[in-house]
Amino acid sequence: MRTPQAPRVGYVLKRYPRFSETFILTEILAHQDAGLGLEIFSLRDPEDGPVQDEVARVTAPVEYLSVPPEGLKASELWQGLNQARAELPALWVGLEAACEADAREVHQAVRLARRVRQHGIGHLHAHFATSATTVARLAARLAGISYSFTAHAKDIFHEDVDPADLGSKLTDAAAVVTVSDFNREFLRIRYGSAAAGVRRLYNGLDLRLFRFATPAARRPLVVAVGRLVEKKGFSHLIDACRVLAQRGVDFECRIVGGGPLAEQLAAQIAGLGIEARVRLLGPRPQREVVALVQEAAVFAAPCVVGEDGNRDGLPTVLLEAMALGTPCVATDVTGIPEILADRGTGLMVPQRDASSLADALERLLADGVLRVGLARRARLRIEQDFDIRRNASALRALFAEAARVEPAREAC
Repeated sequence: MRTPQAPRVGYVLKRYPRFSETFILTEILAHQDAGLGLEIFSLRDPEDGPVQDEVARVTAPVEYLSVPPEGLKASELWQGLNQARAELPALWVGLEAACEADAREVHQAVRLARRVRQHGIGHLHAHFATSATTVARLAARLAGISYSFTAHAKDIFHEDVDPADLGSKLTDAAAVVTVSDFNREFLRIRYGSAAAGVRRLYNGLDLRLFRFATPAARRPLVVAVGRLVEKKGFSHLIDACRVLAQRGVDFECRIVGGGPLAEQLAAQIAGLGIEARVRLLGPRPQREVVALVQEAAVFAAPCVVGEDGNRDGLPTVLLEAMALGTPCVATDVTGIPEILADRGTGLMVPQRDASSLADALERLLADGVLRVGLARRARLRIEQDFDIRRNASALRALFAEAARVEPAREAC
């Protein structure tokens, strides 16, 4: 059943589908199951390579607003503006808000605004406060509708974030969501009144796809999942595996994911002589990841704050492991302590501390009773706050509320 008074919503994404962004796919499917009128707009073409199986379930129309890699000619930009004049009466006034946008984003926003008018879309929602929100913000202004966005992690914490740009988006969005209390407080401290209305809404899981299984008797397998980038902390996990091997602990470790550090991490594993214990599996479809995590005695999330300030907001794979009944070891980065209480719903270790990480892994590998207790409490925690049907319903209510608000008109 469609949420009462919910507008038709356009989701604006930098790239769709994206293999690592299962949380967005889960959210879209929950809206679809609830009957929300939804269209997806992607600023870039899909990536080559595997896609998640659940993408096939999405029935919402998808339109790509991509610009050729060689860039946009001035004549193409002006042609697009001239074609849009009749459909967008607020075009020239609305472009006052485009002084910091590049030509590509202006072109995409104009195209998006025309589709908004043509398709009867009443609200735009973007994920990540970077280019997708820039385009959604301008398109909403040109079309005379509201917009909102979800802020995650890199778009908040990275050293490249432009505080003036993010502050403007926080100010004139009809609603802003972020994925942890840590993020919300960070934004309120950094941006003051502009972030006063930011709401915390956790990324949700379809718990029907993540069935709990007791970890009482599992083989000595450690699993980690994520992009092979600094903030995931996988180099420290590999160092911890060397410590375990030196201690004579019986274990295997599998790291799932792809990314720019793949060769560096492979060289680290080889240099430590632990190729027989630790393997990089590359990207895998979600069904394979779920099966692997549920085989494991331990899930490791050794996240760190990167040298560039980048960090995880609240890793979806950690939530998935907790839902599946795999006891977790993690670090106290951003929102993780909100869900993983040390010795309550998991074990917490300091960042970049391979010895402490090895201690926690060894403890869980050896103690089935501890694994079961942590896993049961973790599942209850996930059921309490991370059910996607409940969280997506709250987001749809926010869309309906936002669409009734007069769109802000802040210029650059």
